[in-house]
Amino acid sequence: MSTTNKILIDTCGWIEWLSDGELSEMYQPYFLQTDDLIVPTSVQFELYKWVTRKTNTQAALAAVALTEQTQVVPLTTSIALLAADLSIEHKLSFADAIIYATAQFHQAELITSDNHFKNLSNVKYFKKF
Repeated sequence: MSTTNKILIDTCGWIEWLSDGELSEMYQPYFLQTDDLIVPTSVQFELYKWVTRKTNTQAALAAVALTEQTQVVPLTTSIALLAADLSIEHKLSFADAIIYATAQFHQAELITSDNHFKNLSNVKYFKKF
């Protein structure tokens, strides 16, 4: 596990920032800390899927390319098992559990607007307007 101040921005934060959404300014400072950013491959999946649906594959690949400028974290057995435990404990969906477990495993602060994470430890939650 890492001992630095890592940051994991949830998919909703990437979407807000890329689409200049209502909370994009709240997320902006976190995107400037590229050396501290970690991105689970599950966030890449969700981001690629969302951008492809909203625009096209080329734009989705460009969005994923931005995530490649950070430390991309693949799903490992350790993270998967931690995610299963966290899913049971906090009633999280598969994707949310993987994202939260990745943050916990790497001792990263999770930055999000997803209500499922609102009251969990080491989470910075931005409420949507």
